[in-house]
Amino acid sequence: MALLQIAEPGQSSAPHEHRIAIGIDLGTTHSLVATILSGKAKVLHDEQGRVLLPSIAYYGVNQTQYGDEAKPFLTADPKNTIVSVKRFMGRSKADIKFQHPYTLVGEDNQMPAFETAQGRKTPVEVSAEILKQLKDRAEASLKNEVNGAVITVPAYFDEAQRQATRDAAQLAGLNVLRLLNEPTAAAVAYGLDQETNLAHDHNYVIYDLGGGTFDVSILRFSQGVFEVLATGGHTALGGDDLDRLIVKWAKKELNIEQFDDTEYAHILVAARKAKEALTDVESVHLQVLEHSLTLDRATFEGIIKVALDKTISVCKRVLRDAKLELSDIQNVVLVGGSTRSYAVQNAVRDVFAQEPLCTINPDEVVAIGASITANQLIGNTADGALLLDVTPLSFGLETMGGLVERLISRNTAIPVARRQEFTTYQDGQTAMLIHVVQGERDLVEHCRSLGRFVLRGIPPMTAGQARIEVTFQVDADGLLTVSAKETTSGVHAQIDIKPSYGLADSDMERLLLDGYKFAEEDKNLRHLQETKVEAKRELEALEQALKVDAHLLTNEQQVALNAAKTSLEATLETTEIKAIESAVEQLKIHSDAFAAARMNQHIDAALKGTKLDDWSNSN
Repeated sequence: MALLQIAEPGQSSAPHEHRIAIGIDLGTTHSLVATILSGKAKVLHDEQGRVLLPSIAYYGVNQTQYGDEAKPFLTADPKNTIVSVKRFMGRSKADIKFQHPYTLVGEDNQMPAFETAQGRKTPVEVSAEILKQLKDRAEASLKNEVNGAVITVPAYFDEAQRQATRDAAQLAGLNVLRLLNEPTAAAVAYGLDQETNLAHDHNYVIYDLGGGTFDVSILRFSQGVFEVLATGGHTALGGDDLDRLIVKWAKKELNIEQFDDTEYAHILVAARKAKEALTDVESVHLQVLEHSLTLDRATFEGIIKVALDKTISVCKRVLRDAKLELSDIQNVVLVGGSTRSYAVQNAVRDVFAQEPLCTINPDEVVAIGASITANQLIGNTADGALLLDVTPLSFGLETMGGLVERLISRNTAIPVARRQEFTTYQDGQTAMLIHVVQGERDLVEHCRSLGRFVLRGIPPMTAGQARIEVTFQVDADGLLTVSAKETTSGVHAQIDIKPSYGLADSDMERLLLDGYKFAEEDKNLRHLQETKVEAKRELEALEQALKVDAHLLTNEQQVALNAAKTSLEATLETTEIKAIESAVEQLKIHSDAFAAARMNQHIDAALKGTKLDDWSNSN
């Protein structure tokens, strides 16, 4: 199949005009920015020579600080110091169940705001300020205006989380060329397409354990194309969680029930420093209030085993999704600062039976890949592999009987558009409710509702005659647009899916696991519902026909037909598919004779008053 070259939004129209493009890794713990200088990717530093910008914002009574300048307030004023804001992006207040020192305000089913000394600050506003710091850094370093940016997001970010990231970028004054999945950015940074034998397909696992999220993706490089075969992960599992596990261990060791917010903030910082130190030394001293604990690598590995087991479980599931064996993987790439840990590296090495690839600084690799992609999308270079990300969950719509008709399946390469025709269920129907859902189950009640809209103005026709063309379109950022059009009249309706909050990590995992667990049960339920819908359609059509032409039946025929109808209606109250199908067949035996009588009547009416010669002359 031929590939079309499509210009991305923001791409240069003048091929020889060099434009400034940056790649931003908007991380949970740290954020950074990179660009292409003299043909090479370079991570940009601030005036003090610092590359990593701590993703921290302080909103005090008389001052506002970001990054390193905000760090001292983590312990001095934790309630007004926002850290790991990425974990709050696109999440509802009800979804946020992890421990934090903040006062959150807002409705349970909406993205909350932080109550600070300067008033309410939303996660989008805080993220926008961090992005603006990076934009200002880039413009100061490059002494030029930034024309466009590629911002990376976890591959497992859902619609709400991606939209929140785009909103933050817009608020920061950035022209977003694309939201790029972090694992894909890592593959680009390593130039895996340059190091392989291009005559063969190569499969790579990108294991990304950052500050607050975990992602694993399997990419295939084939004939100049990077394709994400499968993705998985946790939107709330990362280095922050390893720190919390250390704190939990310390509480148990010292038999302490609970820390207050200030104590917790102090101990969390100490736990993070201890974790990072274990990368270089065998053991460290952890100061907890007036106590000192010794933490060595072996103990640390035992403490975080529960978290690492979760990442390995996801790895195995993603391999299964990609229909690959361990032997099919050529390289495993480590991404994210948390992968510096020997415990993490050992776990990955044991599972994949090979030495993981970690030659590029794991903190910088994603930003480097994003800058390479940004340079391509802005039009500065035509080189580079085509990137095909995938949808993390399936998209579909509700049909009669509460069933899901899946239009875009999970792990479909994006951008993508799918069209399918639907029809009306009732005679004279002039409107149709389009209910868009996300998930892997066959019944709507088991999936996540994304939105609803109504297509009005459908010409009144007999049930089944109208043709409604529904289009699902997912752009390169993973954002969904759904439209519906009645083909004869041209009436049209559309919805951009921008939910106000995202999926909780547990809900995301449940949607996936339930898809596997209930596959056989869903198949049977779908068959049952489809059988019932078809039976009800038969009954409704028969009711309409009887209202008009019941006089064509003899008394005996009417009794037999009504008995068959009553029998079918009774079986519809059961879950016995064979009984329903049998009752439908019995009804058809009697209704077919009725249909033949109606047909004869219509033919007689059409021929009435005509002669044989009239038909001969028409030929």
